[in-house]
Amino acid sequence: MFAKAFRVKSNTAIKGSDRRKLRADVTTAFPTLGTDQVSALVPGKEELNTVKLYAHRGDAVTVYVCGGNPILFELEKNLYPTVYTLWSYPDLLPTFTTWPLVLEKLVGGADLMLPGLMVPPAGLPQVQKGDLCAIALVGNRAPVAVGVAAMSTAEMLTSGLKGRGFSVLHTYRDHLWRSGDKSSPPSLAPLALDPPDLNEEKGSVLADPALQQDVRRLTLEGEDEASGEVQQRMCGEKSLSEASEDPGVRGLNPDPTDSKTLQEQMDELLQRCFLHTLKCQVKKADLPLLTSTLLGSHMFSCCPEGRQLDVKKSSYKKLSKFLQQMQQEQIIQVEELSRGVESIVAVDWKHPRKGSVLEGAEVRMIIINYAKKNDLVDADNKNLVKLDPILCDCILEKNEQHTVMKLPWDSLLTRCLERLQPAYQVTFPGQEPIMKKGKICPIDITLAQRASNKKVTVVRNLEAYGLDPYSVAAVLQQRCQASTTVAPAPGAKDGLQVQIQGNQVHHLSRLLLEDYQLPRKHIQGLEKAPKPGKKK
Repeated sequence: MFAKAFRVKSNTAIKGSDRRKLRADVTTAFPTLGTDQVSALVPGKEELNTVKLYAHRGDAVTVYVCGGNPILFELEKNLYPTVYTLWSYPDLLPTFTTWPLVLEKLVGGADLMLPGLMVPPAGLPQVQKGDLCAIALVGNRAPVAVGVAAMSTAEMLTSGLKGRGFSVLHTYRDHLWRSGDKSSPPSLAPLALDPPDLNEEKGSVLADPALQQDVRRLTLEGEDEASGEVQQRMCGEKSLSEASEDPGVRGLNPDPTDSKTLQEQMDELLQRCFLHTLKCQVKKADLPLLTSTLLGSHMFSCCPEGRQLDVKKSSYKKLSKFLQQMQQEQIIQVEELSRGVESIVAVDWKHPRKGSVLEGAEVRMIIINYAKKNDLVDADNKNLVKLDPILCDCILEKNEQHTVMKLPWDSLLTRCLERLQPAYQVTFPGQEPIMKKGKICPIDITLAQRASNKKVTVVRNLEAYGLDPYSVAAVLQQRCQASTTVAPAPGAKDGLQVQIQGNQVHHLSRLLLEDYQLPRKHIQGLEKAPKPGKKK
């Protein structure tokens, strides 16, 4: 509402009777405030002004200003607190949490979409559609925006956290905030979890004495590092939220098309989000980085749409154990810079990060989703994609960096696939799949002329398809009634080739295609079979 400049109609000192009425309206609108708090918010003697203005869309708004700062605004007979007021009374409204990067969108006038929410360990606040809510950022309880819920909490969970969640009316850094002293949000540590919700039956995280000490330290001293450690443990040792156990949301965690167990899927998702964070978000200047910040401010936001990262459902159970594994693989270095608080102090940016496998269809879907999510599809020509800095670094040559601004979809996808190292997977009945780098070589059938002017058929690369050259030679010897030999294949390390006397391509074709049921595209040389009526 205040994303753009507004027009002031009048600015007058409030009358005594209007001051009393405003105090009564505040008590009615915000019943959680005590009498002393209402008196502090709407003081009896300090200067209090009423400012009538028109927002850039034409809405008539009344703003109440105290001590130079707007404290309340009234729209269509509804009273709303400003961020200045919420910084003094952070628990005045149900507060939802989003990521720091989302704030720019809100300041620009965007509403808050549900995929942008961070679900805390205690679950989302319970609200109904139309309820007034506050919006804060991860790691700081001080609200940065005021909005109205577009649906109830139950509807949010049933929707799978998709769609518009809140109509945003006012934000930190908008023009209403600028009309005050332009102070920044205070640093308010997140609240400790409610003891009744942390009993032993529900998997209490405060049963850990070290965590109890951290919470106590947080409450008494307000240490930033302690709050970071508390957040890390709450995220790492407790389910993302009670909402994830709701039937309408539970399906967001596993991929129903994946045959792996939930734990295996969560392990892969955890590593994927971790590596994506190091690749795309964390810079050298960010180090040392609190491990809690790594998880809360980066890894959660890297989670693919429709999935929820829950460290407890992985085989690691705790973030610290996962990071220990990453340290053993020499990807990162973790140190305890202060008592009980771990930080990432070094990252091996050139680490090969082996083991991640993507199919061509997955790569295409990732690129398409990335382009759409970041609004890179050209508005005038949907067949073109604008190249942001990340895509430029990934697919353009150095001499193209400043000249190529857009690419067609097919060219973009082709370039991305060309940058990836090829690999293939072969699965044999009753065995674990075998993954190998490079392109799989086809079974090669050739004809050769020997000194005796006799033709021989030579077959190579049988081993790549799980075929034993000696077994194949024995079968062919019986079917072709011809001598066979097995010898090392020239130029192939540890490779063997089968040699059969005469042109036996026809027998090989039936054996490979019909008996072994190999795809024809993986066999080359079948066209060398003798024509009907010709001698072998």
